[in-house]
Amino acid sequence: MKPRPKFELQIASRKVVLGERTLILGVVNVTPDSFSDGGLYLDADQAVEHGVELARQGADWLDVGGESTRPGSRPISAQEELRRILPVIQGLRRKLPALPISVDTTKSEVAEAALRAGASIVNDVSGLRFDVRLAEVARRHRAPLILMHMRGRPETMQQKPFVRHIWRSLRKGLTASIRRALAAGISRSQLIIDPGLGFGKTRLQNYEILAQLDRLREFGLPILVGTSRKSFVQAVVAGEGVAPSRQGKHPVTHWPVTAGRGALRAPAGGPSPPLPLLFGDAAAVVVSILAGSHILRVHDVAAVLPAVRIADAVLRAVTSDKPE
Repeated sequence: MKPRPKFELQIASRKVVLGERTLILGVVNVTPDSFSDGGLYLDADQAVEHGVELARQGADWLDVGGESTRPGSRPISAQEELRRILPVIQGLRRKLPALPISVDTTKSEVAEAALRAGASIVNDVSGLRFDVRLAEVARRHRAPLILMHMRGRPETMQQKPFVRHIWRSLRKGLTASIRRALAAGISRSQLIIDPGLGFGKTRLQNYEILAQLDRLREFGLPILVGTSRKSFVQAVVAGEGVAPSRQGKHPVTHWPVTAGRGALRAPAGGPSPPLPLLFGDAAAVVVSILAGSHILRVHDVAAVLPAVRIADAVLRAVTSDKPE
């Protein structure tokens, strides 16, 4: 186990050190069709209250998105995306004036309006493949930019033939994304990378990435990981194993651990998954942190926070030589 490198990030007028402890990016989906909580927070007031609750539970940043990127989802217009997210960003900024807000978008027009409305970070799941102008928007606003690796597009990414060598694809894709950002004039110190677990990878490949996450250290950038509520975690918790029966045929299920007497289910109409799945998310969180992740994108903040604190304590012990 290696000590986690530290980085300094400029967010608005503040400097934030990454690596002293793991930061939690709480997810606020303002969508009707996201894979795990679509429609639950489509109302702006409900979305704002959800974000406030995530912050109360321990989220360091909030990630607001108005367009689903679940497998099979189709893109929406910039106008519709802005209609969904702008009231939420404005409401969160009023209630949580000091908390950094990330806008989860692939569109430069949406990023521009969101940053003007109070967001201070841009999270681009396309890694600047869909709209390279988004980098220039982030540069002008001096906003940190999260670059995620995704093969293909959400509507087709789990249907295409998968690459045989995922690390070759990951390295090539992230390198290209970083080059696009630097060419637009963004400072390297303002970049964060995300391997994009679940985005155009087989179930086994997602676990291969987690197992060797420290290989991303070669980029010399902070690492964000999102395992929360992903189907590859749910499937293994449900006992399906890591190898798919047929390439491109992964089930994208919601809360599969529901069979048997005394099974733990999500509350009626509620956003929380059954406890076994929360335990699975917590396990994936620990693996991510011990392998070097600086930031975790999380739906269920309160549920995974104890695991985050334990993993951070282990990492601190790696660099400590003082007896208790």
